[in-house]
Amino acid sequence: ARGVLGPGTGTAAGSGEAALEENPFYRKYRHKIQELQRSSPDVFESRMEKRNEVKKQPVGHSKQGEFIRCMEEKARQIFFAEGLGSKTSQGGFTKDKTLDSILNVEMVKEKSPEEITQIWNQYFSAKDTVYAVIPADKFDLMWKRAQNCPSFLYALPRKEGYEFFVGQWSRTELHFTSLINVQTQGETAPSQLVLYHYPDLQKEKGIVLMTAEMDSKFLVVQDAQCLANQVQLFYATDRSETYALVETFNHRSSEFKYMSVIAELEQSGLGKELRPGQASDKS
Repeated sequence: ARGVLGPGTGTAAGSGEAALEENPFYRKYRHKIQELQRSSPDVFESRMEKRNEVKKQPVGHSKQGEFIRCMEEKARQIFFAEGLGSKTSQGGFTKDKTLDSILNVEMVKEKSPEEITQIWNQYFSAKDTVYAVIPADKFDLMWKRAQNCPSFLYALPRKEGYEFFVGQWSRTELHFTSLINVQTQGETAPSQLVLYHYPDLQKEKGIVLMTAEMDSKFLVVQDAQCLANQVQLFYATDRSETYALVETFNHRSSEFKYMSVIAELEQSGLGKELRPGQASDKS
C-alpha cells in the first residue's frame, strides 16, 4: 500500500511521514527532508510530533483567529479606559464624565474620522447602552439651539398612550426625567437618562461622540434610543415648524400643545417598535 514504507528506508514509516508524501510540495523538498532525517533524527522526530499536534486540533481552530481576537482585545484596552477617574453621583450616574475617562484621546488623534467612528461604534455595540457619532455641523446646530432653548418635552409611545419626559441641557449633557417626576419633585427630580456629548474631536476630526447612562429601573435601551433620536428630530431638524415647537415650549409655554409633539413623533415614525401592532392597527 502507498506510504507504508518510508522514502529511502526499509522500515515502516509513521503516519506523519506517509502524510508528508501526499503533500503536493513533498517532491520539491524531499531531498532536504531526507537529509534532515539522516543527519538529525531527533530534530526530525520533534518536528513531526509538532505537526501531528497541529493536525489533532479541532476543525475551525485557528492560531491566526486567536491572534486576531487577542489583538482586538488589546486594542480595546489601548483605546478605551472607561470608568477611570470618574465619580458616580447619586442615582448611579457618573459625575463630570469626560471623554478622557472613556477613550484614550491622544491615541485616537492619529486615526481618521472614519476609523474613530468604527472604533467607537464597535466598542459600544457590545454594551447595553445608547451611543452615536454626530457630524460636527449637525451638533453645531443642536448646540446653538440648546443655548436658546435648553429644555423640551419628549414623548415615549407606550401600549396605551404616551409617557412624557422633560429633557434639560446642562452644558453638553442632556438629562431626562419623566414629567410626573418634575410635577411632583420639581428641580430635585432625579435624572433617569443622561446623554453625554463630547466635542473634543469636533474641530480636528469633524465629529462629536455621544454615549449615555440610564436608570434601568425606569427605562430600557429602546426607550433611551427613542429619546436620543427625538433630540435630533427636534433640535437638528431643517423644518422650521418642527423646531418652532421647541421655541414655543421654552418661550411661550402657555401656547404649547402636547399633541403637537405626538403628531411630529408619529409623522417621523420614531418609536414604532415601542408599540407593537401600532402599524397594523392603522392599516
